[in-house]
Amino acid sequence: MTDGKNPIVSRFEDFISSDDFPCIGAKSALVREGLETRCYRSILRTSDDFELQRELTSFLRNIDVNSPIVRSFAAIFPDEAPSTEPEFERALWDRLQSLHNLDVASGGAWATNVSGDPQSSHFSMSLAGHAFFVVGLHPAASRPARRFEYPVLVFNSHDQFERLREDKRYAKMQEVIRQRDEALSGSINPMLADHGFGAAAAQYSGREVDSDWVCPFEKKELVT
Repeated sequence: MTDGKNPIVSRFEDFISSDDFPCIGAKSALVREGLETRCYRSILRTSDDFELQRELTSFLRNIDVNSPIVRSFAAIFPDEAPSTEPEFERALWDRLQSLHNLDVASGGAWATNVSGDPQSSHFSMSLAGHAFFVVGLHPAASRPARRFEYPVLVFNSHDQFERLREDKRYAKMQEVIRQRDEALSGSINPMLADHGFGAAAAQYSGREVDSDWVCPFEKKELVT
């Protein structure tokens, strides 16, 4: 783990703040100091899973769903990079499965407001009882908005986005992001379904998948 002065963290922040990057939510989080970024080692290995799980749990203590500042946690893995989109997708779900297993072992229950079925449109990754929508970026991504020089997993609070929907801010933000992404890539990302439609987990890696795609994640039951 490194602090925010790490040059890799600086390059990631430059990537987010660049004119071309379409996600205005991430830009806002960065400008308002709501984006917490840490570096680990390899996304292909279990080396830092415990440290990441511990720091994500700590990060949750600073989330206020009523705050106008949207907070996100970005984990960068600079040591090794999958060379293809399917390889990155496997690595992403390996890390999320490992984090979930550690969470269950430490007594963490699944978030009560989302589904634990990864094929459901209402699925969200859960850690310490809090739901996240995870966005993956990596060098081999076919979509420019998901293409960064190192693998990255960005954990976005599901509850914060639900509050944006309640406040009717989310739809406008989503419209702007899609327009910017289309201008950057020449098309709207076909995997970004509206909330409640399609398998939410299929959006995590950024890879375009068919309707018969099966998520490799398995929710474990908490042993009491």
